[in-house]
Formats: sequence, C-alpha cells, structure tokens
Amino acid sequence: MAKRLTCDVVVVGAGMVGAACALYAARTGLDVTVVDRGPVAGGTTGAGEGNLLVSDKEPGPELELALLSARLWAELAGELGASVEYEPKGGVVVASTPGTLGALTDFAAGQRAAGVIAETVDATELHELEPHLAPGMAGGVHYPQDAQVMPALAAAHLIRTSGARLLTGQTVTGVLRTADGAVLGVRTDQGDIHAPAVVNAAGTWGGDLAALAGVHLPVLPRRGFVLVTEPLPRMVRHKVYAADYVADVASDTAALRTSPVVEGTAAGPVLIGATRERVGFDRSLSLPAVRALAAGAIGLFPFLERVCALRTYAGFRPYLPDHLPAIGPDPRLPGLYHACGHEGAGIGLATGTGQSIARALTGKTPDLNLAPFRPERFEAAATPGTNGDDTP
Repeated sequence: MAKRLTCDVVVVGAGMVGAACALYAARTGLDVTVVDRGPVAGGTTGAGEGNLLVSDKEPGPELELALLSARLWAELAGELGASVEYEPKGGVVVASTPGTLGALTDFAAGQRAAGVIAETVDATELHELEPHLAPGMAGGVHYPQDAQVMPALAAAHLIRTSGARLLTGQTVTGVLRTADGAVLGVRTDQGDIHAPAVVNAAGTWGGDLAALAGVHLPVLPRRGFVLVTEPLPRMVRHKVYAADYVADVASDTAALRTSPVVEGTAAGPVLIGATRERVGFDRSLSLPAVRALAAGAIGLFPFLERVCALRTYAGFRPYLPDHLPAIGPDPRLPGLYHACGHEGAGIGLATGTGQSIARALTGKTPDLNLAPFRPERFEAAATPGTNGDDTP
C-alpha cells in the first residue's frame, strides 16, 4: 500500500522560496511538509548568487516586496547570521557617462521616494567605495540596503529551522481534490500527502505544477550564466553593476542580454554575472555569453583580466511575462496557493513571499497588498495547451 501522510500544508519546492514559505507557515503553528523531486536548493536557488537587492527595482509592487523582504532577512540574520553567510555589504551601481549618470540619478530619486536608501556619489566617492574600479566612471549610486546570503546554505537552514517534514527525491505527479473540488493534497511517485492547502513553490516548474492542478500560470525559464573566479582577497567590496543591468532585468526579449555584475563573497571567489536569454531548459555552455560576462567584468574591474575563472554554471530564472511573481491564493482552486515566478530575485524576495503566504494560509491580512501578484491575472491570455513550456 502506498504511503499516505497528513499535514496542514504541503509546500512543493525546496528552494529558497519554498523554504521561506515553510518557515513562516510553521511559525504560525501549521504542520508543514516540504516535497521536492530533487535535493534542497537543487534548482534555481543552487544556481543563484544569493542577492538580496532593492537597488535594481523601480517603484512599484516588486520594490515594496523587496523592502519588506529586506527587513525580514535582517531579522533572520540575527538568528542565522554567519551560518547562511548573511553579508549586508551594500550595492553600488555605476555609470560610465554623464548621460547615464543623469538617468541613474533620476531612477534613484524615485526609489528614495518609495523608501529606498540611495546615495548618489561622484567619481571620487565612487573610487573610495571601490578602489579597484576602472578609472573614468562618471559616478554612481550607493545602496546600503543591498545584502547577500549563500543561497544553498540559507535554504537548508530555513527548512531546518522551520521544523517542517522534508521529503526529497519525490516527484509530485498530481494535485488531489475533494469531492467538491477543493485541494486535498498532492500525489507523488512515492505516495499521497493529504493536506487542505498546497503551496506551489516549484520555481521554473511552477507552470507545470499549476497545470497538474488544472490552472494556467505561464512560467517560462530564462537562462543565466555565472562565472566563478579563484579565491581572492576582498578586492570587490560591494555588489557592483553597470546601470544598464536594470534595463536587462526588465527586458522581454528572448535574445541574449548581458550586463556586468561583479561581487565578492565571504569565501573568497568573485561571482560574475549576468546574462539572460530564453532558450527553454537548454543547459549547453554558451561561449558568447561567457565571453560577454568576462569582458564586462574586466571593463568594471581591470584586475580581473589577470584572475583565473575556475568554473561557470547555468541556472534558469522562473520568468512571468509581467516580471512580477505569483503570490497568494488561487481563486480558481480553493486550497491552492502560488509562490513562484520571481525570475532572478527569488532569493531576496523569498522572506516577504513566505510571510505573505503564511498569513494568507491562516486568514490574516498580509503586510503587503497581494493584488498585483494575483496568480489568475494571466487567465485572459491563456490558450489551450499552454502550460509554461518555452522550449523552441
């Protein structure tokens, strides 16, 4: 006879967002089970840089979620701190020309009005912040609220801290329903898990899980590469990126987009991003993408030309067409909740997402207005047979 477990809520996905949902749901007193077909942080989380950013977000719903999440991450740092390599190092966005600096300054002014600490710096101050930065930059903006964690460690510690039951190596094959059509739990290849609530935290595969539940959520994979250097002394003090990174994040194109993003880590290696392209789930190494990463990083920090890159890896950002995640209850199926589609910001936005899901599960009003994130907002655009497959 197949195993059958019973709990209050099943979280599908053991990445950072699923871990945060499990933590905050468990802290409300709910009995939580986390299930994943792979290991903890085996998907997008394990291929991420661990960024907790407000600097790259324009005023609006995502920035509000980022500010809430930043506060919650700071609280968790008091508990977990060194164990997750939480580092409130701040971010620096640089502009190479006066025109770009003007646009960046205007962007920062809007962010400040929304609650972000954004300090405009001239060329001299910029090099005081980052002494090894390339000469000739016009200036930039310093964002002291930006931080970083080691993502795989953080996801593992959040799940451990939650006390949730963790089932890895189990593939969800269906969403169970009661006779009246509400959620009853999930079916896995190793048995059923009964629960009145299921949280879709399946990341890039969130559209597939939604389809198993009979609802439409057009999550697409957006591939990105990261270069990892040999361990170095701390020569890059902040997360440093060029001003055009924000435009790349907001782009809808399927073609390759690159903009230099460089940051040191507590362990020593420098992480170099960022690329974005929609190529389905193709993990093949792209030499043009990697070369563009290296060239862009050297343009920001010339010393990197003499540094060895030890490896590169690819990950898939769970992308939704309007660049906002799906968060909250799904009115199309009582008992189904979504927490996916965060694209490249899932590490930073996980805590606010997890807290919001926990409050929705327990009937409490979230701190955040979830209307812009409602999962059914794509229903009018749904077409038969569409479940988020972006494979060419």
